[in-house]
Order: sequence, then structure tokens, then C-alpha cells
Amino acid sequence: MNLLAFDTSTELMSVAVQRCRDAVDQVWQYSGVGGAQTSTLLIPTIQDLMAQAQLQFGQLEAIVFGNGPGSFTGLRTACSVAQGLAFGAGIEVLAVDTLLAVAEQARWQQAPTPAPWQVLALLDARMEEMYARRYEFEAGHWTPVGACQLIRPEALPGDADCPLAGNVFAAYGARLPAALALRITAEPTATAMLRLAPALLAAGAALPPEQALPVYVRDKVAQTTLERATARAAR
Repeated sequence: MNLLAFDTSTELMSVAVQRCRDAVDQVWQYSGVGGAQTSTLLIPTIQDLMAQAQLQFGQLEAIVFGNGPGSFTGLRTACSVAQGLAFGAGIEVLAVDTLLAVAEQARWQQAPTPAPWQVLALLDARMEEMYARRYEFEAGHWTPVGACQLIRPEALPGDADCPLAGNVFAAYGARLPAALALRITAEPTATAMLRLAPALLAAGAALPPEQALPVYVRDKVAQTTLERATARAAR
């Protein structure tokens, strides 16, 4: 499949282009610092990778993007760029759960086989909290277990046999329950989204551009001065 994928939900900006040539999928990818630079770097990076792959936007089956949870600004940037490019090319978009992309990236790093696997995916939500959701992988398909949670590190529930995966360990590793010792550093990469895309597209998950929306788990985006002071004192 010819696909463009990108994620800007964290401090990492991840972009990948996949092109099918002679029944073989080839991938061009970029991974680097995003954050405040994302709005400046994302579109030029996409254009560069599309040129390397010798693809036009109209030749894509879909534009794949991480729709959350994650950074408010990052999610809005990814969604607006996906919508704009898809409108211009007359193609659909595929919004991918960023925690699912973390789960897939962790699986690929640890056990890239069809064997059954499970993982508790985590992303830093700032403000002393994490986004968390558990997933199970079997017969080539992922299944979410329960809803996405916004939770403090100390309160994370889990199974000692179920690995944790995500970008939270540098910030919150010492505050996670000691029993949850299986930890895999992983990000919601564009290449993980490319691996997820065929099954999601086959299941009819593609949308018209105007229906693509970010997923916001938290409505509140900033702490008051008192809340910040209390958090510092608690640490």
C-alpha cells in the first residue's frame, strides 16, 4: 500500500512514507525532535520523504496520523495537516490511537512475531499524570482492554506479568509500583502506524478528512500556581 503516516503527539516528531514497488513495500522515515518545532518542520519533512519515495499525494491510499491522546498542540497540528493534505489529494484519512501505536512499537521491539502478547501502554500526560491503556495482541490483531485512563504514576494498576511500554520512565519510573518491573521504552512511531494501517483500513476505519478529529482525554491543560507549588512540595 502507498501510505503517508505521521505522529506529533509527543516531543518526538515521527514521519514515514510507504510505497509498494513490485509487490514489495518500501519505507522512508524520519524521526527527530518535534514539540515547538513541529509546526515548522512537519510539512517540509513530509514533502522531502514523498519526493524520496517518488510519490504524489494523489497516489496514496490514505494519510495516517496519530489522533491522541497526547500533546494538545501536537494533536491539533497532526490533524490539521492530515486534513489539509487529504482534502487537496481527494483521499481519506486514518486516525490511529497513539497508545495503540506505542503498544505496536513495543511489540515490534520485543517480540515481532504473531505470538499472543499483551502490554500496558503509557504516555506522559504532564501535570504529574499519564495516559494508560492495556492492549492484547493475538492472531495478528490488537484488542484494547478497557478505556484510556488519565492516572497518577503511583496509582497505576497492573499485572506483574504484563510489560509496561511508553515514554514515561525517565519522568515517573521511580514512582511506578515496584511490582510492575517489565518496562519497554517506546514511542508512537509512524512506522508502527504503517504496520497497523492495513488491518484498520480493511476494517473500514478510514474517514473523510472533515471527520478526522483529535482525541482529548483531558480537558484541563494547565495547572494553577497553587497546584504547581503543591506538586513540587509533594515531590
